[in-house]
Amino acid sequence: MIPLATNSEFVKKQNGLDPKEERCPPRDGRKRKKVLVIAGPTATGKTSLSLSIAKGIGGEIISADSMQIYRGTDIGSAKATKQQLAKVPHHLIDIRNIDEPCNVVDFYEEATNALEEILLRDRVPIIVGGAGFYVHSLLYGPPKTPPSDSEIRAKLEEDYEKFGAELLYEKLREIDPDYAASITLQDRHKIIRALEIITLSGRKVSEIPKPSEEDIPDDLDFRCWFIYYPREILYHRIEERCDRMVEEGLLDEVAMLQAKGLEKNRAAMNSIGYRQALEFFASPKTKDDYETFLRNFKKASRNYAKRQFTWFRKEPLFRWLDLNTATPERALEIIVQDIDHC
Repeated sequence: MIPLATNSEFVKKQNGLDPKEERCPPRDGRKRKKVLVIAGPTATGKTSLSLSIAKGIGGEIISADSMQIYRGTDIGSAKATKQQLAKVPHHLIDIRNIDEPCNVVDFYEEATNALEEILLRDRVPIIVGGAGFYVHSLLYGPPKTPPSDSEIRAKLEEDYEKFGAELLYEKLREIDPDYAASITLQDRHKIIRALEIITLSGRKVSEIPKPSEEDIPDDLDFRCWFIYYPREILYHRIEERCDRMVEEGLLDEVAMLQAKGLEKNRAAMNSIGYRQALEFFASPKTKDDYETFLRNFKKASRNYAKRQFTWFRKEPLFRWLDLNTATPERALEIIVQDIDHC
């Protein structure tokens, strides 16, 4: 067996994390329980890879996808098929109706419960998803910020639409210049969330402590991987997947979810694919409108992939695997070797 840590051709050094360092000794001499984390941008094949790994090591999968939580979001969230779900136990899939919002604290509680149950069965939890905020919360704990307030959020959303990004961003700069400097005028969600936090807590966002590696439970050994393709390959895969989703009935799925209360769930209705479909439904639905929908869907998906790269570059626990170099088959071998290493 080739030791994983010496495989520098496949393991990318990220943010000071040396892939050659010994990862196995526990901090206090106790044996820690292994938890595998498979993250990566959209359209990299996380589902198929995680299924192969789970079958090989006796694992159970915990979805870290913000939309797979909801029943009926099968196409738009690229949910595993019923046949795939039957082969390996899955958790946090189809646990809410679309009109029952699930925030990151809800996710953390559900995912932590699932993780503990899997470990009690002496199986390996495999956390799979590209939602960086959700993955981060499971590693370090939920945010130390107050939960969202629907009335305050709705008022800020209204102000954003009425007065524009510039006015709200300038307001944030006046109150919390340090945090404002860390985001941009285009970060609508972050601007609104920051003002919401300030309103609820009376504190600057920049003053609220951020989670660190010290917050990771001492009894858990997270083995974290970020799988990806180079962008020129990834973007082609993303566009192909968008076309496939539409062919499989994405618009019908969104119409069905709209009838079940999709627009009561602000996060879900603004997710990629669903937001563009709702905009199409609100248009005259001409051929040009359809082309605009498809173009915007693909653009939003590419932009999301960019944000996923940016997010996980800041996550020090993750080692990176280029699937164009390693191939999915080789990635499977490397990750399984890492789990078996010690």
